[in-house]
Amino acid sequence: MQFGIIGSGSWATALAKILTDNGNTIYWWVRNATTIKTIQQRRHNPHYLHAAYFNTAQLLLENDIAKVVAACDVLVIAVPSAYAEDAFNQLDKDALKGKKIMSAIKGILPSNNQLLNDYLKDKFNVAIEDYFTILGPCHAEEVASEKLSYLTFSGVDEATAKQLAGFFKTEYLNTITNHDVIGVQYAAILKNIYALGAGIAHGLEYGDNFLSVYIANTADEMVVFLKQLVWNNETEEEQRSINYAASVYLGDLLVTCYSLYSRNRTFGNMIGKGYSVKAAQLELNMVAEGYNASKCIYKTNETVKAAMPIATTIYEILWENLSAEEGFKKIESLLF
Repeated sequence: MQFGIIGSGSWATALAKILTDNGNTIYWWVRNATTIKTIQQRRHNPHYLHAAYFNTAQLLLENDIAKVVAACDVLVIAVPSAYAEDAFNQLDKDALKGKKIMSAIKGILPSNNQLLNDYLKDKFNVAIEDYFTILGPCHAEEVASEKLSYLTFSGVDEATAKQLAGFFKTEYLNTITNHDVIGVQYAAILKNIYALGAGIAHGLEYGDNFLSVYIANTADEMVVFLKQLVWNNETEEEQRSINYAASVYLGDLLVTCYSLYSRNRTFGNMIGKGYSVKAAQLELNMVAEGYNASKCIYKTNETVKAAMPIATTIYEILWENLSAEEGFKKIESLLF
C-alpha cells in the first residue's frame, strides 16, 4: 500500500516517523514550500519534533495536496480539525474514490459540527467501510523519542483495520484494533475538553487530590455520553462489546489531563491563571482542540441528551463568559 500523510504538525510528523521507521516510502503533504525545502536539506521538520530525523529518500514531499491524494492508496489525515475542510476543499469531488482514509484528527469540524467521516461522506461519498481512525494515549513528543506507546486502529471493517495497523507497529509502538469508529472519535474530542478543564483547575491552584476526583468524574461523564450515543446508533450486542476502560478511552483521557505535553491542559492552565481565550491562543501558538470542541459537543448534546454538567460548565467558561473561579465552584458541587 502507498501511504500519504496530510498535515505537517507534530502528530503528522510523528506518524511520518513511524511509517518510515518501518521501511515505507511515503508521500507527505506539507503546505509550506519553505518547510519542504528545510526538511529536504536538514532531514527534520523545522517547526515540530526536531529530534525526529528522516531518511529523505523515503519522503516524497509535496505542497499540492491533489498530487499526494492521486498517488496514494491510503491517506492519513493529521491536520487540526479546524483546518481540515480548507485542505479538502482543494480536491475534486471524485478525488477520494477507492481510497482508504485514516483519521488521526482528535477533534470535530467546527463549521458544521461534524466528525470527519460525516464530512467526507457528504462531500466525497466516502463509505464508512473505507474510513478508519488512529487514536489513543500517544503524545507525538514521546513517539519522537521512541518511548513505548499504544495506538488503537478502529474501523467497522476490523480485518482491514488490523492490516493497516500492521504498517505502524514498531518496537516503540504497540497497536490495538476495535470496531467503535464513532465512539473513539467522540472520546478523543471529550478528553480534550476535560483536559482543558484540568488545566483550568491547575491554574486556579487546585491540588492533585481535587484533580484525581475531577478526572474520575469526567471519565464517568464521558461514558454516559458514549453509551447514550451508542444506544442511539448501535445494537445491544455492540454496546456490550465496548470496554470504556481501554486505552483509547480512559487511557487517552488520563494522559491528556496529566501530561505536561498536553496543549489542552496548557491552554486551560492559562485560562485558570486569568488569561483571556484570545491571549491564551496567542501564547500557545498551537491549536488546542478542546476549545472549539467544547462548543461543538454542547451543540451535539442537544440531540444526544446525555447528562454532561462538567463539559457544559467548561463550555460556559470558554464561550459564555462564566468566570473560571465561579465555574469550578459549580464543578466542586458536582463531584463525588
